[in-house]
Amino acid sequence: MSFVRPLAIRAVALIGVLIVVLVLLVISLGATGVSDKLLESVVGEEVRGLRVGLAETIRDPQQLEDTLALRRQDLETSYGLDSPWYRRLPDTVLRVLTLDLGEARTMKSFSGSRKVSDIVLDRLPNSALLLTTSLVITAIIGLGVGVRMATKVGSKTDRLLSYFSAISFAMPAWWVGILMILIFAFKLGVLPAGGMYSTPPSENSFLRFLDLLKHSILPVLTLVLVSVGPYLYAVRTMTMNVAQEDHVMIARAKGMPEGIVARRHILRVAAPPIVTGLILGLTGSLGGSILIETVFNWQGMGRLFFDALSGTPDEGVIVALTFVFTLMYVAARFILEVLYVVLDPRVRYS
Repeated sequence: MSFVRPLAIRAVALIGVLIVVLVLLVISLGATGVSDKLLESVVGEEVRGLRVGLAETIRDPQQLEDTLALRRQDLETSYGLDSPWYRRLPDTVLRVLTLDLGEARTMKSFSGSRKVSDIVLDRLPNSALLLTTSLVITAIIGLGVGVRMATKVGSKTDRLLSYFSAISFAMPAWWVGILMILIFAFKLGVLPAGGMYSTPPSENSFLRFLDLLKHSILPVLTLVLVSVGPYLYAVRTMTMNVAQEDHVMIARAKGMPEGIVARRHILRVAAPPIVTGLILGLTGSLGGSILIETVFNWQGMGRLFFDALSGTPDEGVIVALTFVFTLMYVAARFILEVLYVVLDPRVRYS
């Protein structure tokens, strides 16, 4: 367990990176005036709620307005709106960290709440379902086919798969998504064109789950098509380089079966860079998921980000999503640190 302390130190370092990103984000919000708009939105929502309560006890309209004006002034002082933005820096960082960003202007959560935290947390599982499913499929295909390609370098199959990898890397995600809709939804009519559920959705939980799976086929297929090619070629290249090393030739000279050589002497050594590409590819695919979720009307964080930027920008939602995306990247980096120790016994932190 000698690696526990170094991993803890790296976790603290990554948290420090997250805090630095947050501080830079808050500085940009304050310098551009977005921070003031967020706090004014929070104050406005509290005053509106207070108006409803006071209207039942204060019948005089002028007295009601005077009372609300005093309350607004107290709230603005409490939130620091009467002072420059840089004096509110620590408090604003804490608000972003806890997603305490008030209420959205136009968007609501599935339950009808306007709180930014509720809206973002509602969409998080939907994006996770889409990205993790495509990640698992990409990993299975990439590892299974890529390792086999490395043992047949220069063959016709290897050349065909290399061409496919180049095409997969070059295809825009939004274009592939539209193509999938045209073929499978409009031409063949076998899969829904978008959304997460049929209209109206089924009341039966099992049928509702099957309907969700059916609607997820096309967006998952699109994400796999645009990501599996580069990953497959990367696995092929890394395993091919390892396959030419001396310890692999010695294992083959000893008469070991090719399957054992591939698993123990090639794939095990090439595992760290392969996993690095896979995990960081997951965080990198967040940008692609914005386009995919928009094309397929999938109610995840990507579609939420697009909606928050469209029309009148919803600053609170944009800031919250930026923080969540950064948090996912930091979490992925820490997972990599742990996997390096598990996958490669040569790695020892000191």
